[in-house]
Amino acid sequence: MKTIILYILLFVGATTFCACNDDDTFTTSAGNMLTFSTDTVRLDTVFSTVPSSTRSFWVYNKSGDGLRCATVRLEGGNQTGFRVNVDGVYLSPEQGYKASDIEVRNKDSIRVFVELTSVVANSNLPKQLSDNIVFTLESGREQKVVLDAWTWDARFLRNCTVSKDSVIETDGKPLVIYGMMNVNEGATLTVSPGVTMYFHSDAGINVDGKLLCKGTAEQPVTLRGDRLDNMFDYLPYDRVSGQWQGVHIGEKSYGNEMDFTDLHSSFNGVRVDSSDVSRQTLVLRNSTVHNCQGTALDIVNSKVAIENCQLTNALGNCLSVDGGDVGVDNSTLAQFYPFDGARGSALRISGATYPLVNFACRNTLITGYADDELMGGVPADDSDNAFNYSFANCIIRTPEVTDEELDHYEDVVFEDVKDTVSLGRKHFLLVDGDNQRYDFHLSKESAAIDKANPKTSSKTDHDGRERDNTPDIGAYEYVKTEE
Repeated sequence: MKTIILYILLFVGATTFCACNDDDTFTTSAGNMLTFSTDTVRLDTVFSTVPSSTRSFWVYNKSGDGLRCATVRLEGGNQTGFRVNVDGVYLSPEQGYKASDIEVRNKDSIRVFVELTSVVANSNLPKQLSDNIVFTLESGREQKVVLDAWTWDARFLRNCTVSKDSVIETDGKPLVIYGMMNVNEGATLTVSPGVTMYFHSDAGINVDGKLLCKGTAEQPVTLRGDRLDNMFDYLPYDRVSGQWQGVHIGEKSYGNEMDFTDLHSSFNGVRVDSSDVSRQTLVLRNSTVHNCQGTALDIVNSKVAIENCQLTNALGNCLSVDGGDVGVDNSTLAQFYPFDGARGSALRISGATYPLVNFACRNTLITGYADDELMGGVPADDSDNAFNYSFANCIIRTPEVTDEELDHYEDVVFEDVKDTVSLGRKHFLLVDGDNQRYDFHLSKESAAIDKANPKTSSKTDHDGRERDNTPDIGAYEYVKTEE
């Protein structure tokens, strides 16, 4: 038995030795070539001087013999700002942006990593950058993988404090914010039409003074994250929630206005702290707060007016009202947040902590995935808190209310929870959670069409379009399209 085992061990050892010898054989034949997982590495648009995310590709040897690269080099050297690591070897400036004697054994592979930090292009428009990674085999054959990217010059603000009246205007370059932008008490920050502000993950706006976002239908103000690249091929980071910190309005801040403003993909969208309910804290008109990892619009014991607004898709609530005096007119509150089944509601109102002096909701569409998208926090029996609320000419996805509650509802349609409207197919043009694509304009099947009260409806819609004589419920007036 010992003899048999010895022979087996000798056989296995000899086989392994032979295999190693085969793997260590390298050819200089011009007919043997590398193959690549891609012929072009594309990096999304990046801001100049800001490092990109990392991309990678694989280099395979399927030729039948080992291959050795005499050199692997970045063709443009230091001209473009690309950085390359080949199988753990950095193509450094000290080595002339090349590496030597890179081996790819037969039936083996190596991985190549690519990043970009572009220089200032001195242009207001994005500029294309390209380069090649050149693999020169010992046979003399050259193979190339193309590097392709776009760079964009930007203005940068870091931990900015606004201590006096200031205006942000567009000059053709994007504005990138790092850290919190603080608007001090007594100061007003005005954001002009057409401005887009790109916020880093640690960035947002704290308002103790006053914030005026003065967009127009033609030139809205956009508040978004600074990631211009994709999480996946089909999913830009701009469609992913939690990319920046949002807007926080402090307890001493009054007279804030956000008009034709698109705020999306933040953690919390807009938070409004408890304040003097007799004074107007915020007017939000013709605006969108969408795709938030916290609450889209969170109002605590404040006076706020909301008109022609889209408040959609939040891990928390799309609109949360904890006390105060709040009016909601011709708005769309839709909860189709896709990332977590424990998402909040389209609307939550409460008088449990603070008195709900008044909550008046008119001509508004409140819907979502859940069977009940309207939640309430009723004051305790021994509480003196007011709980005054009313709904008129609304569509609400909630079970029909009890007889005791009917006085709070006038001409309200309660959605049938068994209807396919739960998937958004009847109200909206597009609800695509897989690809994070949404269009909350009304579809031709929506029950909201022609159902608003002409006497109380706004004269124009979210897009600045005039409403007709039979206006629609929600933020958008229906427009006939090729659906």
